[in-house]
Amino acid sequence: MGVEATDGEIYRKHADEFTRFATGLVGPSQASDVVSEAVLKCMSSKQWAGVAKKRAYLYRAIYNEAARFHRSSMRRRSREERAAVGEVLESREVRPEILAAVSRLSVRQRAVIFLTYWDDLDSGAVARLLNISDGSVRRHLARARAQKGGTSRRHLMCY
Repeated sequence: MGVEATDGEIYRKHADEFTRFATGLVGPSQASDVVSEAVLKCMSSKQWAGVAKKRAYLYRAIYNEAARFHRSSMRRRSREERAAVGEVLESREVRPEILAAVSRLSVRQRAVIFLTYWDDLDSGAVARLLNISDGSVRRHLARARAQKGGTSRRHLMCY
């Protein structure tokens, strides 16, 4: 009969493999947070003492935490997208192909498109608001319209 490992020993022994696993699920920037959260939840739960296969249990917990992280990220991203266009989306019919095309633009191009077509400002007013030249506004508009799969002026205006 062997001596049972402590929680700290279990974690130290498998931490690298847990982190590699989490990296594959959520990427390197979030992996350690996912592992930490999963391990903390497991080891502080009432069921932990009765778990026979602790390593397998922790793998499953890391998987579940990664899934929770993805769901949370998707909800946050959805909220941010809705907030980014605010009342414009509420007052007009949204066409998915237009949203997809606009989402592929750079932030600067989106800003220029928004101010030009949705706020109906001329290039001089947009330039003053963004603190760029009038030529830059026209160039960003042209590049946005020229993007492969991009949006035409007609589409942007009816959005």
